[in-house]
Amino acid sequence: MSAVCIIQHVAVETPGLIAGALKAHHISLDFIRPFAGERIPRRIGDHAGLVVMGGPMGVDEQGKYPFLRREIHLIQDALSERRPVLGICLGSQLLAAALGASVMRGRQKEIGWHSVTLNQATASDALWRGLPKSFTAFHWHGDVFQLPHAATSLASSRLTEHQAFCHGESAYGLLFHLEMTEQVIRRMTRMFRGELHEAGLSERPVLDRVAAQLPALHTIGRAVFGRWAALVNGQTDTPSNRLGSRIKGVNEPPAAADDEPCEPSSPPCYLSEFKDQ
Repeated sequence: MSAVCIIQHVAVETPGLIAGALKAHHISLDFIRPFAGERIPRRIGDHAGLVVMGGPMGVDEQGKYPFLRREIHLIQDALSERRPVLGICLGSQLLAAALGASVMRGRQKEIGWHSVTLNQATASDALWRGLPKSFTAFHWHGDVFQLPHAATSLASSRLTEHQAFCHGESAYGLLFHLEMTEQVIRRMTRMFRGELHEAGLSERPVLDRVAAQLPALHTIGRAVFGRWAALVNGQTDTPSNRLGSRIKGVNEPPAAADDEPCEPSSPPCYLSEFKDQ
């Protein structure tokens, strides 16, 4: 069985649908959690692919969070070894940085439910072909990236020129979130309530749209992540990764326990568990 390395920056932001897609393709998940003091490896090693999740830190905070610098090096090693890479939100920014592109503050924070428009290039893309040209995605970011050299822009939004890109045949960065489950969204709105309020937003409008928006987003997410998982296995088009396929039993890894240790030199832990009220 092949295995994918998943870097999870905060307990609350689990892989969600990504985990289900990988398991459906018989790919195991090896987690590295820097918030719990786990060290980022220098090389991708025997892992068949690399997933880099989101988090509240920024690419420009490598002095404060030195593991980010090590992640960029790991991404570069995975690219040099031609292993599939998938970056989500912060992960997409780190992928862009690893490819030499600039990451900077956006015009304003893009949080909540906002429309994404696919570019013409997606018509023949391995992950995006045949999918709706416009859909509502979940967003939670303040930073944006320039398009890396030799990369192809795949999507945009009203506030952000590059919402997704691909580089080569199997490296993809998604600034928006397709992987979200209702549980993760609820946890994020609680953990990052202060960021919501700083952006002039509140939890209720975000949560009120979950029931209406999440089913369609999951259909797209299952297709995209299933196709990326197929790339990890060296496949291109199988019945299980086509649009409309169902991945049953999506299991999220548990959030870290409150008493899980951090290195003394590591950044503050984000280990809080939340129970739905």
